[in-house]
Amino acid sequence: MRSQRLVFLAAVSTAAISLLAVFAAQAAAPVITDTALVPRFTIQSDLGVTNQIQYSTSLSETNWVVLTNLVVTESPYWFVDVDAPTVPRRFYRVLALGTNSPAPPGMALIPAGSFVMGNCMDPGEGSSNELPLHTVNVSAFYMDKNLVSYTLWSDVYQWAVAHGYAFDSGGSAKAANHPVHSIYWNDCVKWCNARSEKEGRVPAYYTDAGLSVRYRTGQLVALYVNWSSGYRLPTEAEWEKAARGGASGHRFPWSDADTINWSRANYYASPGSLSYDVNAASGYDPAWTSGGDPYTAAVGTFAANGYGLYDMAGNVCQWCWDWYDGSYYGSSSPTDPRGPTSGRRRVLRGGDGAYSCRSAYRYYNGPAIHDSHEGFRCARAPGQ
Repeated sequence: MRSQRLVFLAAVSTAAISLLAVFAAQAAAPVITDTALVPRFTIQSDLGVTNQIQYSTSLSETNWVVLTNLVVTESPYWFVDVDAPTVPRRFYRVLALGTNSPAPPGMALIPAGSFVMGNCMDPGEGSSNELPLHTVNVSAFYMDKNLVSYTLWSDVYQWAVAHGYAFDSGGSAKAANHPVHSIYWNDCVKWCNARSEKEGRVPAYYTDAGLSVRYRTGQLVALYVNWSSGYRLPTEAEWEKAARGGASGHRFPWSDADTINWSRANYYASPGSLSYDVNAASGYDPAWTSGGDPYTAAVGTFAANGYGLYDMAGNVCQWCWDWYDGSYYGSSSPTDPRGPTSGRRRVLRGGDGAYSCRSAYRYYNGPAIHDSHEGFRCARAPGQ
């Protein structure tokens, strides 16, 4: 619970009510009052912040389940857990996830809110899988500022194999501070779990619906996610919201221009065929071509976007959680979409070409296939 400013706990059942307040020092408290012998209570909170409401069936557990994230527009307000079962009883807590909450080291807070997802420029410049434009509301989350470097990958990887994890690829990189690449989607997911466990966190990925068997080995198709715990891959919607950096109506992760050149990102320039590529020369920047393909640059070499994230365009494309469906935007959930329930290929976002550097660009690959132009970064729910 490193990031919350104030946490309140309430257990509500037909037998008893208990309240527990735990104070952290940074903002006015969300205050729970008017509890009843049903899962209903009043929350008092600062306006404009995001409240994350969680429950657990035991105060001895660390595995809290997120019920909802909501932006406070009036205070106090009622909350009713309409889906709560009669037994077991639930303990509730409310986290204040204001935008001034300190992010974990190496991560940036992506605030809750809506954005327009898809190709917002000329519909003819992208693929049909980038349309229709649709408004998506995304809950607050943290994202790694940088792509996972080979140094970070190796540190967690070595811990993992000594603690029961098995990977199908050891990963590669041109240098220790370059992004790791040539890793299977399944290995990225296992690595996220290992990173969580190494830091003493409850992991996100499991092989059973009861979330009791942690995913550590094999290339499973069916996985179950505790979205409120541990490191994980971002969803496709989370990735695009983060890539846009809080701006709207732009082609790339920066908002001061809708063009690209070598000063913006590490990518293959195509000024002769793409009007928005204004680089003076074609091909890769010679600064990054030594050592052969892939022509990666050190993570964090180029300027960050509006959320403080680096390499959301260029360097390597990035694995996301979602199964890929080219027509998914036509039926996507308007709130925290997590992709189709099944498929054959997983989503990749970003890339190292001018066309694939666009924030709306969508790609895919099989989870048991890797490429030297594919890397990843982690997301994490607030309040851990």
